[in-house]
Amino acid sequence: MLFGSLSFLLFFSIFFVLYWLAFQRNLKLRNGLILLASFVFYACWDWRFLLLLIANTSLAYLVGLRLAAHDEKKRKYWLTFGVIVEVALLFYFKYTNFFITSLIDCFHSFGLHTGLHTLKIILPLGISFYVFRTLSYLIDVYYERIEPETDGLIFFAYITFFPSMVCGPIDRAKLLIPQLQTIRKFDYCQVADGLKQVLWGLFKKVVVADNAALFVNRIFEDYHQMPSSVLLLGAFLFTIQMYADFSGYSDMAIGLANMMGIRITRNFRFPFFAQNIADFWKRWHISLTNWLTDFIFTPLSIRFRDWGKTGLILSILITFLVSGLWHGANWTFVLWGLLHGCCYIPLIIKGSMNKNKKLSAGLIPTFKEFRLMTGMFILIMFSLVLFRSDSIADAYHYFCSIFTFSGSEIPYFLLEKRNDLCAVLTFTLFFVVMEWIHREKEHALQLAFKVPFWVRWIFYYFLILMVYVYQVGQQAFIYLQF
Repeated sequence: MLFGSLSFLLFFSIFFVLYWLAFQRNLKLRNGLILLASFVFYACWDWRFLLLLIANTSLAYLVGLRLAAHDEKKRKYWLTFGVIVEVALLFYFKYTNFFITSLIDCFHSFGLHTGLHTLKIILPLGISFYVFRTLSYLIDVYYERIEPETDGLIFFAYITFFPSMVCGPIDRAKLLIPQLQTIRKFDYCQVADGLKQVLWGLFKKVVVADNAALFVNRIFEDYHQMPSSVLLLGAFLFTIQMYADFSGYSDMAIGLANMMGIRITRNFRFPFFAQNIADFWKRWHISLTNWLTDFIFTPLSIRFRDWGKTGLILSILITFLVSGLWHGANWTFVLWGLLHGCCYIPLIIKGSMNKNKKLSAGLIPTFKEFRLMTGMFILIMFSLVLFRSDSIADAYHYFCSIFTFSGSEIPYFLLEKRNDLCAVLTFTLFFVVMEWIHREKEHALQLAFKVPFWVRWIFYYFLILMVYVYQVGQQAFIYLQF
């Protein structure tokens, strides 16, 4: 049941009416409705893994209660137990076959045969997101940043909160649980703003990302037959697809939560306007960046503080190694993460890693801003070739084909679909300009200028029409595989 599908529209419409009308004053019934809706939403993907989600959430709830003990030795034991179980769960489903395959390849390189074989393991939907959510909860309770939640209904509603459960944002307990503990009152402005953010996310996903994917898939599948100019186009369009797809999901998740009177973590802050790599990761997948900063980078940087800048560099590299592995069980993700970590090294040496880059207030960027943003976009674009490739060898050959400047003949499929390509490029320019104009806002439909009521509605209907005209069938979100 994908966001934007007719089935989800029907599902959320029924939920919305019950949420605000039938259960308006009863907190337990309202949280129970959230939990039930989350279970139904998840079961529509694969009901078998709903039991795993329930078991994992139950364990985290019980361990959290044990962490309230006064005996420090017992508290440390329960934290260790909880963390090991969560990490083992993620490792088994996501990385078992990766390490088996790597071990087999390693022995084969020495001419040895191990007799090992991969297992038939299906990756549960959203496991990376809800495991990180439970881990952050257990660690925060242990360090007494928050109190353990004793109400099982509220805790389950927090972990399984359906707008953000399968693709994030990775909400922390201190943000979401207090909101689930209080009666939410209907706020027309918040609901309307949420609906607009859902529309903007739907536009980015359906009109931009899904149509860009038609070209990206073809180019990456047959990259060895494409001229270098087309390979550059493929890398460019995948960067657009990646951002429009993932930020589109996040926009819809945040908008849906707003329609429920709940604020969740902002996950993107217009990352195409970043001027260096540190600025980029403050704008891209913000909830993951904050999680890794709090639980990986900060403890490591404290441990390595006596090593000066060398310790800081090592902390960054380890953090981005974890980031790469979190994204997927493939050496391409590991290398992608390390590449981003290495890009921090010049900033660390210059001592400018934590300096905030503020954008000018002008209608157009300054020349320096444009130069820095263009350089960052190119860096991200080339790094995402690794992200998209099936193997490091494929990524290597893709890069080689780009820089050998091979061929000049435009493939037939591009000529045949040149109108569709022009439409994708036009809508890409449109949404980037819209986000630049509204860069100080939460999203691009929080209009920066006062316009007449009828003009706004014509614009909204235009976006809805484009979603209808340019839909290419239900396309899964990229981050569902993580």
